[in-house]
Amino acid sequence: MPAPAGAVGDGLRIASAPAALLLVEAEHGSNGAEHALQRSEARLQAAVELVGLSPYGWDPATGALEWDARLKAMWGLPADAHVDQAVWLSAIHPEDRPRVEAAVTRCCDPAGDGVYKIDYRVIGIEDGVERWVSTHGRTRFEDGRPTRFVGVALDITERKRDEAVSRACEERFRQFAEHSANVLWLANLKSRRLTYLSRAVRHVWGVPPERLTSIENWLDTIHPDDRDSVERAVERVGSGDVVVLEYRILRPSDGIVRRIRDTFFPIRGEEGGIRHVGGIAADVTGRTGARIYVVDRDAESRQALLALLHPAGYEVQLFESPAALAEVAESLQPGCVILNLEAAEPDGLTVAKALKVGRLALPVLVVGRSHGDVGFGVRAMKAGAVDYLEKPWQPSALLTAVSAALAELRTDNERSQARDDAKQRIGALSAREREVLEGLLAGGTNKSIGRALGLSPRTVEIHRAHVMETLGVRTLPEAVLMAAKAGVQPTDAL
Repeated sequence: MPAPAGAVGDGLRIASAPAALLLVEAEHGSNGAEHALQRSEARLQAAVELVGLSPYGWDPATGALEWDARLKAMWGLPADAHVDQAVWLSAIHPEDRPRVEAAVTRCCDPAGDGVYKIDYRVIGIEDGVERWVSTHGRTRFEDGRPTRFVGVALDITERKRDEAVSRACEERFRQFAEHSANVLWLANLKSRRLTYLSRAVRHVWGVPPERLTSIENWLDTIHPDDRDSVERAVERVGSGDVVVLEYRILRPSDGIVRRIRDTFFPIRGEEGGIRHVGGIAADVTGRTGARIYVVDRDAESRQALLALLHPAGYEVQLFESPAALAEVAESLQPGCVILNLEAAEPDGLTVAKALKVGRLALPVLVVGRSHGDVGFGVRAMKAGAVDYLEKPWQPSALLTAVSAALAELRTDNERSQARDDAKQRIGALSAREREVLEGLLAGGTNKSIGRALGLSPRTVEIHRAHVMETLGVRTLPEAVLMAAKAGVQPTDAL
């Protein structure tokens, strides 16, 4: 009896096929048996052809087998080949034969349910090809003896190969994730559980993965000032958006601030809905937007600032004079400059002004003593400083001023990125779609835009839908905002 090619991964949704065969046999003794037999055979044959099944029969008493050409081909035999129980067993892979024989014994035991359900490998008798077969069948008993077995077999070689490839891919992903410096994570939106966290979480968050079991646990580690934006990001991803966001965390292990750049993305199920989200979280502490340049002539003061800023998650670079900073300013990464000056150091304000005029992403925070010069702070602001703190300043006030300067820097960067993204998306529109967009910006309707462009309202509606899809927006106000960022003007033709 061929290894019942049934209970495949999808449960062999055809488990009813053996039942249909049994039904055929049961109908033989009833009135209208011939007609019922024909109907059942027709239904069964349709299922066989549709799914690629091979129905077969086996006589436990004689060992006789009833196989079709498709089933013989699974054994590497021609359609006219003779088959019996010995032929069947001879092709079963040696490693799988004990399982198959045990399954046969169970299905022939009258104390059991008579069901035979197993996947195994076959080595083709004449072609030597290894194939996977899945079979599902049932034994009929009379007076406690197995008298008839019917089942179906299916070649699942391709599916098994796909599973092997999938397992290999999953293993490669696991190895990549476990050796990546970034934290890879997965979460279930419905249960709010974190279903996967890569090993890097120990280094970045400072805790083992089991400490962060839910989205709420994770949110608790995020800096209070950034928590709302992260929660909104999760909501957006649940709606289908991909979101890249920078936020700060307070490491539970030591309270040190780290800056994280996280790429949130939706994971769609087979039905198209979004039940899971994933992320790639990189520790960008000290990178763009979190770098501090301290300019201070006093070595002790420089070290005091370093001791304050480094534990807060900033990468700090020290300069002994404004001139030293000015020499390399154009090659510096974006960040905040802390300029420690006295009222008698006009060259420092000159550097601040040069940084502003050069449009470098280096906002300047001036700290110092005015020595009674009430206009010093005003001059510092006019020179381009974003803030001025009089000594002695409070550590919390300095950190707040630095955070505000960097927040504005990030906002400018996000605006620039949004503008570039809008220009790129609008650039992907066809000339006609661009005209429709300009008409929409002018407040036109499908009818008025169509009249101006010589199109039917229905055609305008089609173009409008494609415009919204290309821009990645759902509403007209969103499209208007994106067009404004890209500098698109409404048409005057309406």
